[in-house]
Amino acid sequence: MVVQQELTDDDVNRIFRALADATRRDIVRRTLVAEISVSHLADAYAMSFAAVQRHVAVLEEAKLVTKEPRGRERIVRGDPGRIRQAQRLLDGFEQIWRSRIDRLDTLLEEQAN
Repeated sequence: MVVQQELTDDDVNRIFRALADATRRDIVRRTLVAEISVSHLADAYAMSFAAVQRHVAVLEEAKLVTKEPRGRERIVRGDPGRIRQAQRLLDGFEQIWRSRIDRLDTLLEEQAN
């Protein structure tokens, strides 16, 4: 049996704050495909190593990535489980939206008859 952990409001705020930035979204995409060192990530962007480290720290705080030491490098890995949690949250919003659209359709059909 899989236990699904509820996201707190703080968790949701951290996730969406982290994903609000294009660079951080790109880092998540890259680290979901393959683990990568912070220094290799820094090579991919026109910004300082320290700036990339700060982006990774925001993603770590949101638990969208994990970072572990491996020798002299810090390896970053995306967390697909956390992405699934965010997706479930968005799915819930979509269900609300679709339900409202269905009710509106029903109301318009009733008024047309």
